[in-house]
Amino acid sequence: MTGKQYLFSNLFLVLTVATTVPSGLHASSSGDAKDQDTSDSGTAPPLSSALQGTWSGAFFSKHSTAGFTLTVVIAPDSRGHLVGDSTLSSNCLKGAKLEVTATASNVVLAGSDAEGDSLTIHGTLDSSGSLMQGTYVLNGSASGRCETDNGTGNLAKR
Repeated sequence: MTGKQYLFSNLFLVLTVATTVPSGLHASSSGDAKDQDTSDSGTAPPLSSALQGTWSGAFFSKHSTAGFTLTVVIAPDSRGHLVGDSTLSSNCLKGAKLEVTATASNVVLAGSDAEGDSLTIHGTLDSSGSLMQGTYVLNGSASGRCETDNGTGNLAKR
């Protein structure tokens, strides 16, 4: 077998294996969960469940001595999406409604207050799921109270 034949043979094998879906594990095109294995294997709860609750912590600016403390209560909304109601001690942003998204241990909290000032936090959960270390970008220029700021901080689950 020549090098090219070997390469194409292996590529075909990889593509065949990668595109073959075992029976009973595929999702329907309508997005519902039929034919999926949903049995409880006794493992850790889904990440969305682990994120629900009250989180609080402090964030520190990279550009000034000013920082802020944040408390966010995460719960599902009427559509089942996670959202967080926040309160924070900042001159730049009042309490914001935050949308919460998560992939593996990476979490994003993003939203704005009634005046259009926004906050985005990119965090990573530790192995216990009770501490989120992250970075933030705060844009308080919509209300004219502040300019864009960024920094780091932690949120701990209470």
